[in-house]
Amino acid sequence: MSWRFVLAACCGLLPAASRADDIKPADQPAKFAIPYKLTDTKHVLVRAKINGKGPFNMILDTGAPAVFITKPLAKKVGAKTDDKGWGTFTTFEIEGGLKVNDVKTRVEDLVQIDGMNSMGLAGVELHGVIGYNVLARFRIEYDFTADKLCFEKLVGFTPPPPEKIEAKGGDDIQSMGPMIKMLAALTGMRPNFATAPRGFVGIEFDDAKDGVVVKKVYAGSPAEKAGIQVGDTIEGIKAKTIENGKDLASALAKAGVGTKLTFSVKRGDKTEELKVELGRGL
Repeated sequence: MSWRFVLAACCGLLPAASRADDIKPADQPAKFAIPYKLTDTKHVLVRAKINGKGPFNMILDTGAPAVFITKPLAKKVGAKTDDKGWGTFTTFEIEGGLKVNDVKTRVEDLVQIDGMNSMGLAGVELHGVIGYNVLARFRIEYDFTADKLCFEKLVGFTPPPPEKIEAKGGDDIQSMGPMIKMLAALTGMRPNFATAPRGFVGIEFDDAKDGVVVKKVYAGSPAEKAGIQVGDTIEGIKAKTIENGKDLASALAKAGVGTKLTFSVKRGDKTEELKVELGRGL
């Protein structure tokens, strides 16, 4: 998204205007690097906390008018609904530092989520979808060669309230939910959600001339506890040489929560080894 700054000065009356590219950091749109994965069904999945609880597995769905969650999840996070199935989250946090307050949500057992969970099609248990009323607040860059999506906040734009949804469980597609569950039971299909969640380090980094440089360390994260600092260069993980961001992502790709890894970190002229125990994230 491009922004135009129109600066005017009345000759002899006003001091010289600052340059258009001299923008204060506070004026820059907020950007978030959001970790994601593609499910077995090729849906884009991110992790989110709702009302401080979670994380939960959510699909990004640009066709949904709002955030949708299942009834069991609504009960777990304490989301109260009206007689039409609408509720509001006090806080909605997506892994990567993105946080939205007072998010309107639809509580409904969607056949798409119910069906995939019953048969284990996605390869992971799904808890809901993130729709327009959250996604429209950001300019989103999808790059499936990277391990994160870029969310850039749209300054001054608030999405309109979600469209009124009348259908509620009685139409043809919704009636397929119980049928899919029955089919899964009859065929003996059982979902396997025993996959360990991705481990969390708690850093942001950039590729630099000399390697991967840490540009941010999250407070209270495994990285901070291990002693990793901003400006450190990560040279290796568990005897694997790290030359760029792809090497780092590859080294961490299959490392689950609780995994202990040894990071070789260069700080100034010295290199030291720091032991990091991966956490749950968020």
